[in-house]
Amino acid sequence: MLEWITNFLRKKPRTEEEMEERVFLEGPHSRLREFGFLLRVMWGFLYGFRSLHFVGPLVTVFGSARTEEDSPYYQNARQVGSELVNMGFGVMTGGGPGIMEAANRGAHEAGGTSIGCNIVLPFEQEPNPYLDVMINFNYFFVRKVMLLKYSYAFVVMPGGTGTMDELFEVITLIQTKKIFNFPVILIGKEYFTPLMEFLDLMVKEGTISPEDIDLFFVTDSIEEAMEHIKVNIVDKYGVILKKVPHPSRILLER
Repeated sequence: MLEWITNFLRKKPRTEEEMEERVFLEGPHSRLREFGFLLRVMWGFLYGFRSLHFVGPLVTVFGSARTEEDSPYYQNARQVGSELVNMGFGVMTGGGPGIMEAANRGAHEAGGTSIGCNIVLPFEQEPNPYLDVMINFNYFFVRKVMLLKYSYAFVVMPGGTGTMDELFEVITLIQTKKIFNFPVILIGKEYFTPLMEFLDLMVKEGTISPEDIDLFFVTDSIEEAMEHIKVNIVDKYGVILKKVPHPSRILLER
């Protein structure tokens, strides 16, 4: 019975139409379907919590899934993954190709923890081959919580709308004091220059505060990025020395 319930809660949509039908923002469905949606959301959070509770301190790397291996951005992300492991962090990404693969690859090659929070999509984003822990989520908002909850810093590489969504989710949570002022590092000055100019316009128009600009650390130097994390997280809070909780036999954890 328990196995049937687990399979029911974790089952993937069979068709794109079924995927669309489950998107709760469409409006009300039957009470039974809404209840099933609630159970799947609850399972997604429980599944994520149990999978990531013992992995230790992480840094999340955001970036495009479309970046090719011969791109300088890919090579930078690969180095970022390696340097984070050398500093004592594990690396978490969205688990897909491109920048995500590069960061996971760097972490994996450096002998550190490499984690991917993959999203189940109609066109089936395949997880990259450099993951020690791979978790599949059906819902973007559940996945996004996991990418934020277990990380002490956020490295943002060039990416598209999904990357921008994740970046501004982090900034909004810091801006509204929902999470601590963890470092947010943008690597790629040329790519992010139009974004920073737009933020300056927001300050000029009074739609954000001048101090909000200080939430972004923009650089081309991976060494500067790592030093920024070290000064603001490792040295300030001693995160690397943080005690990792032990699994509980009572909760059937391993």
